[in-house]
Amino acid sequence: MTTAMRPPPSACPACLAAPAAEALAEREELKDAQISLSVPAVHCGACISAVESALADHPGVHSARVNLSLKRASVEADHDVMPQDLIGVLSGIGYEAHELDAGALSATKADKAGRDLLMRLAVAGFASMNVMLLSVSVWSGAEAATRDLFHWISAAIALPTIVFSGQPFFRNAWSALRNGRLNMDVPIVLAIALAVVTSLWETSLSGEHAYFDAALTLTFFLLAGRYLDHRTRAIARSAAEELAALEVPRAFLLREGEEKQVPVSELVVCDLIMVRPGGRMPVDGEIVEGTSEIDRSLLTGETVPVFAAAGQAVSAGEVNLTGPLTIRATAVGKDTSLHRMADLVAIAESGRSRYTSLADKAAKLYAPGVHILSALSFVGWYLYSWDVRTALNIAAAVLIITCPCALGLAVPAVTTAASGRLFRKGMLIKHSTALERLAQVDTVVFDKTGTLTAGTPELTNMGDHATRDLEIALALAQGSAHPLSVSLTNTVKAEGVKPAAIESLTEVPGYGTEGRWQGRRVRLGRGAWVGAPSLSQTTAWLAVEGEEPIPFRFADRLREGAEEAVKALQDSGKDVILISGDASGAVEKMAGRLGIRQWMAEALPSDKAARIAAMRAEGRHVLMVGDGLNDTAALTEAHVSISPASALDAARVASDIVLLGGDLSPIADAVATARSATRRIRENFRIATIYNVIAVPIAVIGLATPLVAALAMSASSITVSLNALRLR
Repeated sequence: MTTAMRPPPSACPACLAAPAAEALAEREELKDAQISLSVPAVHCGACISAVESALADHPGVHSARVNLSLKRASVEADHDVMPQDLIGVLSGIGYEAHELDAGALSATKADKAGRDLLMRLAVAGFASMNVMLLSVSVWSGAEAATRDLFHWISAAIALPTIVFSGQPFFRNAWSALRNGRLNMDVPIVLAIALAVVTSLWETSLSGEHAYFDAALTLTFFLLAGRYLDHRTRAIARSAAEELAALEVPRAFLLREGEEKQVPVSELVVCDLIMVRPGGRMPVDGEIVEGTSEIDRSLLTGETVPVFAAAGQAVSAGEVNLTGPLTIRATAVGKDTSLHRMADLVAIAESGRSRYTSLADKAAKLYAPGVHILSALSFVGWYLYSWDVRTALNIAAAVLIITCPCALGLAVPAVTTAASGRLFRKGMLIKHSTALERLAQVDTVVFDKTGTLTAGTPELTNMGDHATRDLEIALALAQGSAHPLSVSLTNTVKAEGVKPAAIESLTEVPGYGTEGRWQGRRVRLGRGAWVGAPSLSQTTAWLAVEGEEPIPFRFADRLREGAEEAVKALQDSGKDVILISGDASGAVEKMAGRLGIRQWMAEALPSDKAARIAAMRAEGRHVLMVGDGLNDTAALTEAHVSISPASALDAARVASDIVLLGGDLSPIADAVATARSATRRIRENFRIATIYNVIAVPIAVIGLATPLVAALAMSASSITVSLNALRLR
């Protein structure tokens, strides 16, 4: 959100232009501010309506639109509307939100590639049907001038269609050849080109056979495979880019006693910055004034807010909860911990790209083999007949009948069927090779907070308290935005308890809330503040003047299906490991509850990524399941990764698979489905191989007429597709 600067008074002779320049500046100032918010919990039409309505009702907001696929709200508002105000509005209706720096996000392009493939597929299908009708007449016995006419009409339809529809294959083949390598598109293009050239030559010589129908059928089936492949993966944005967008775009700079809002890019080391309650830290720094509590859960996984006071270090991305803080910047821009985390993600992403898919491995063997076979057929027939026309026809027949239709459909057909099955179970496959990698998994690493648990504290001992104490605690808690206070408020209100009458209610940042009840001082907050002992379990203490403090104990609620998922994975022979940034006591307790023998606590984001990298160096195939910013580097470092739909945008983008519901139990089934899908892919490759073993001799001895080629291609493609459908 920027405000246009008014230009300084102009000097002659440019003074004549000054009024126009100032008018332009005024118009710029009147333009609406653009605010982008990440709203991870949006998942349906009702969510969209609720978020848009709440934002639109806020004073100063002109329009609000929610993009469901990006989980992002775009708001046009007056310049005095602050993002934190809108975040508070959404928090009030139960939606967590985070400000995004629109300048750090690339413009999200519409799915032009998918529409382009679909359009080319439709054109190829329509043309192939028409040419096939003409070919049926030729196969039925049309001769001489009638046959030549049908061939020329077929050529008129096929040539522009192939030029248009075959562009994806032409571009990919040229790119591979230019870099000195072969891919699946090289034999495809050669088969199409040779079929067209041979057919034109035969037609011009009034020959009996033309391969226009086979060339179009080949193009159609391969485009179908390419489109299926495209549909199985989301056009994922870079996780590193998403992390960069989560950096705070503006900050309140304190200079000469005045507070000024400036872009974060203008901050330098040693600047004094004001961070209000509810705001995120824009830089790494040290607190010089104020007390509060800091939520580090998104960065470290710690479930309990940390007390913050002067002299304490803070990191970019942490959330200030209760009181205003003045911090002195110690690292800004690319030197902050949040930016270093983005760098870790970028490095991990580049490492994952080294994975070679089964289709690419097949192409490395298939492409040169087909070319050599076709070349040998041409040479052999030319030496046998000394007829270039005959040799060229047979070489073209070999390329066409050995076309990689079956190979081109082998992977996308299976992946699409498996993706549909998993989607019905609540899992969305994002990456084209995710299933192949998931099938290889032998080790599963879980994050704790927000993954195995719901990530929100839950009051566990409400039944131990008298009604009077609950009424006082509710009155003190409902005026605070602290996570423990919010949980206590929701739980106690759900039981129909009414708040007590409290006077002089105030919140002491970093400590708790206090007031006066029937003339006595009452406090709800930290144990040290109310004179209570320290406990290992997360606890808020209620202290009524003249009485012993009373504990309200909280625990992080276990996510649905967590126990079933861990047990099923262990029963299938997988090693299950828990790695969390939370304290040792909480992690050990969770590991014991779930029967996880290996665990690691107080792990920084770099520690998680390093541990997974070490396991991969040992030859282990690691599945990482996580949800927070502190998991993004580990998610990208893992062999394959899963995040819940409730995860932050950056974590979902970094993962290969998104768990759409809150239940973790489908994870074990996903691994089993992936193994089954990989078996189907290998079966399809074997089907294609058997097909070629039978078809190649027919082509080499000169019996592969256009009719035989078209029927053989269609039969192989349909067989592969039917085998893939067995997954459903």
